[in-house]
Amino acid sequence: MPSWSISDSDSLYGVSKWGAGYFFIDESGAVSVSPLKDGASIRIADVIAEAKARGLRLPLHIRFQDILQDRVRRINEAFSDAIAESGYTGSYQGVFPVKVNQMREVVETLMDAGAEYDLGIEAGSKPELLLALSLHRDYDRLLICNGYKDAEFMRFALMGRKIGKKVVVVAEKLEEVKALIDVSKALSVRPLIGIRVRLATRGSGKWATSSGDNAKFGLSTVDLLEALALLDGAGMKDCVSLIHFHIGSQIPDIQVVTRSVREGARFYAKLARLGCPIEYVDVGGGLGVDYDGSRSAVPSSANYSLREYANTIVYGIKEICDEEKVPYPTIVSESGRALVAHHSMIAAEAFGRIKKQGVSRIPQIPKNAHKVVRDILEVRDTVEAGRYDEAFHDLVFYRQQANTLFDLGYLDLQSRAIVESASWEIAADIARHFEGQSRASDEIKELVASMKDQYLINFSVFRALPDSWALDQLFPVVPLQRLDAEPTAKGTIVDITCDSDGKIDAFIGDGENDRKFLWLHEIGKEPYYLGFFLTGAYQDTLGDMHNLFGRMDEAHVIVDPDEESGWYIDETIEGDTIREVLEENEYSASELVRSMKQQVEQAIRSDVVKPSEGMKILGEFEAGLKRYTYLDTPERNA
Repeated sequence: MPSWSISDSDSLYGVSKWGAGYFFIDESGAVSVSPLKDGASIRIADVIAEAKARGLRLPLHIRFQDILQDRVRRINEAFSDAIAESGYTGSYQGVFPVKVNQMREVVETLMDAGAEYDLGIEAGSKPELLLALSLHRDYDRLLICNGYKDAEFMRFALMGRKIGKKVVVVAEKLEEVKALIDVSKALSVRPLIGIRVRLATRGSGKWATSSGDNAKFGLSTVDLLEALALLDGAGMKDCVSLIHFHIGSQIPDIQVVTRSVREGARFYAKLARLGCPIEYVDVGGGLGVDYDGSRSAVPSSANYSLREYANTIVYGIKEICDEEKVPYPTIVSESGRALVAHHSMIAAEAFGRIKKQGVSRIPQIPKNAHKVVRDILEVRDTVEAGRYDEAFHDLVFYRQQANTLFDLGYLDLQSRAIVESASWEIAADIARHFEGQSRASDEIKELVASMKDQYLINFSVFRALPDSWALDQLFPVVPLQRLDAEPTAKGTIVDITCDSDGKIDAFIGDGENDRKFLWLHEIGKEPYYLGFFLTGAYQDTLGDMHNLFGRMDEAHVIVDPDEESGWYIDETIEGDTIREVLEENEYSASELVRSMKQQVEQAIRSDVVKPSEGMKILGEFEAGLKRYTYLDTPERNA
């Protein structure tokens, strides 16, 4: 048999497909990253080593800040090329929706990288608006206010307008138009007003329900006409400067983009013909990220390129404007996911493995074995005869019978152990036979899925990858080293939370079908690291503190050709301590120590422990409050 190669691993894990030119497997079999695509390459294992040398621990959140800069450049260049090619005389201006990733280090990097492109910022709540007002220093950039708004929200926005900022308040419903008129008059400000229209076009993918006739945001056509009448009556019709529409996040099918852009552009054209001096058409977000590398119209992918997306929008708006004989507007997009998804990943260690396939030893079978023991052993003969469906049904029947007998007290421990061991052996043979067969029954498919080994990973799915748990979103998962060696174990991933949902059991497949397992290596003497990729969109702030696992340690990597390695860690952020997550849940650390001290003193007085032992217990309790919330896995020999 030919030896395993790096290209075999690349084909297995799809790194070159979903990696978008940033991530690849190097000649040593390690996953590496080239943040600027044509610049320095960085072994992720080297980043882990450097971070550990600086006192950081795993799980480790790694950000490649240069990828953020590259994403800003590439999206703007795609629209610039489409505009030049089509003869479109308008321009493009992007904005970053803060909701996608509110972390300071992300937003500030994007604002710096977007300076030459006038990258704006979008806020959907009062906290986000106050953040945006502070960061919005270049008044040529847009600051767009989406989401539901009260009078205070509008006052904050109009204060920004009053000092010269391009703050656009987007009305999501008719009542907001009325309120905006009142607040604007009270502050004596001429606002920049945007109107979100509700399209008939419905999105696709996991977020399809956020669009169409039942969407929670946007004005109907009837409301739109009434809003124009209200604004005209208030002398503010000329303040309508932006039309906005949005059909959902992560749109996998370019045809949906085509239909929505044409419908939205038609709204713009009709409003322009009614005398509204609209300058901007905001196509919203939705630019898909190819999480599985299949370039297909499935929820975890997108069947189009960045360039095709830009062409679809530019050409679509141009065609409608030419038909209606109206000016070309400035095109605005809110492609937050596509800006930030690639820059972030999580490295975590697999520290244990729960084996499911096969057994180590079937206990010795006594001569007077119970009938159910003999029956289940005979199922092996059915398997050997190739009657796998029959063997499966017999296995289920006799296993249930054995459990009932044990519950009633008629089966001893030795017999139960034989039944369990033989059952696993038989189940493994049946699962191997039906692996990958579509004709199998649902029960057998469930058996096949259940026979995968479980790899214990020192992290929390709920904290690190909330969309994996809540939405079944696929994220690329890859061993970070040993990719020059063939993986031999089929595994799923379980985290360290006390919850059966703390797992990942669906992985990148062929685009049409997710894989129910991940090929993994044996855990040996060296640390076995897994990388979870494309985590930069939404995961940072959606993650919860299930089991009180807090924020992970973090390292920010910067490319620098002047460095010998070509890169360096610019900033490190320590993750939450146990004390911090407890205090975030309103537990006073000092009160907890005081309570523990009282209990230790009582134990000393009752002669349960010696004074020296009691003080040691109290000292370790206090020291524990300063520790990382994740497991302190034993060091392995590198």
